[in-house]
Amino acid sequence: MRQVAANGLSFACDEAGSGDDIALCLHGFPESRFSWRHQLPLLAEAGWHAVAPDLRGYGDTTRPTQRSAYALRHLVDDAAALFDAFGARRRLLVAHDWGAVIAWQFAMERARALDGLIIMNVPHPAVARAVIRRSLAQLRRSWYIFFFQLPWLPEAALRARGARTIGEMFRGMAVDKSRFPDDVLDHYRSNALRPGALTAMLNYYRVNMAQIGRAQPSPRIDVPTLMIWGEQDAALGIELTEGYGPYVTDFTLQRLPDVSHWVQQEAPDKVNQQMGTWLMQRGLWLEKGQGSALDPLGP
Repeated sequence: MRQVAANGLSFACDEAGSGDDIALCLHGFPESRFSWRHQLPLLAEAGWHAVAPDLRGYGDTTRPTQRSAYALRHLVDDAAALFDAFGARRRLLVAHDWGAVIAWQFAMERARALDGLIIMNVPHPAVARAVIRRSLAQLRRSWYIFFFQLPWLPEAALRARGARTIGEMFRGMAVDKSRFPDDVLDHYRSNALRPGALTAMLNYYRVNMAQIGRAQPSPRIDVPTLMIWGEQDAALGIELTEGYGPYVTDFTLQRLPDVSHWVQQEAPDKVNQQMGTWLMQRGLWLEKGQGSALDPLGP
């Protein structure tokens, strides 16, 4: 881990590989840079300098106290500034959950030129709005978003009993619960118990949901895009993987049955296989002669 200055903050980053072809991996709620531990070696093997930061407010990264500091425009600026801080020549954006919300917006705004976009278990915002308008079931699955809008009560609920609920989010939702042993859950619980951390995490929901839910132009994304989706996502229905034609020019969907929302942690071998194959197909496997389309990790 090292601290990297970007956009006026200090970001704690885990890295694998080197050089100025940067694969930036953005985690979700209530995760951390640790959630990319299985993907960083694969991306480095593919020739990328893989970087996984704690997002603002999380872990060992600066934790602004103002609620407005967590607005989506600042989160997109963070990602752009991190690419700049590493002197990125080529840029691959890999993202899950809230990281994927940031990544979709980053790509639509063309905050920086991207060579590839990999999204995991979060829909394009226009697709999400369309599905929620017609699906009471999806609205019910999203109940927690409304709960998180309340003051102090969500923090109290998530902090109780040593942040036990944080651990239950992972193991309880997972299909393969063995992927979340106690030491992994302890990492996420201890992160949540840091002073001010839970409020920072919840501010992502409190500041941004109105903007995300509001109808707005959705510029077409021309960047090659891979979506990997665990089909057993308890919070997000499989219908959110449909209808991308108007929004993404080059869209590849890979659905993984019997995998939950925590897709890259629960099924790292399958996720890495799909990532590696797609990187090769799109000319984004940069290390010549390494791996293969069927076995991107090599022998």
